[in-house]
Amino acid sequence: MCNFNKQNEDTKVFIHLLMTKSAQSVGGANFFIGLSEALRATKPHPLTTNKCHINSDNIVMKWNKIIFKDKLEALEQIFLNHKSSESQDFNILEADSDKKKKRILNVVRALAPVEFVVTPKNPDEGEGFSFTVFETIEDDYVKINSLFMALFFCSVEYTKKALKYTI
Repeated sequence: MCNFNKQNEDTKVFIHLLMTKSAQSVGGANFFIGLSEALRATKPHPLTTNKCHINSDNIVMKWNKIIFKDKLEALEQIFLNHKSSESQDFNILEADSDKKKKRILNVVRALAPVEFVVTPKNPDEGEGFSFTVFETIEDDYVKINSLFMALFFCSVEYTKKALKYTI
């Protein structure tokens, strides 16, 4: 999931195009990587900050809802359970028990309204972009947004490899 080299070709192309488009809308790959590095440097985890925003040298990221530590831990557990997934289309509702599925559904309900808005500090650099935690929410299928996963849970190296990938 967060190992770019283990992704299948379709996934690599999809992630490359998604990150390239996002990077271009905020001033380029270096600015985007700077945001990723700023997110890694923030302690405790950037999602749990009360301010609901992160500043890098050239980019500001804001979101509309505080994410509490229990929801973050549940998200991390979901990612651990799907760590070996080589496709961006994995369903996070695939759980061993009903109890785990119910916990995942609670996380989905809590985080579904969260929207992240990323804008460059200099408006001449680009328009910016926005994204949510989940890309798809249906009755029996919930898909994590690849951009959310890459920015908040994957390494900076993952982002760099995705941006440098050639089609």
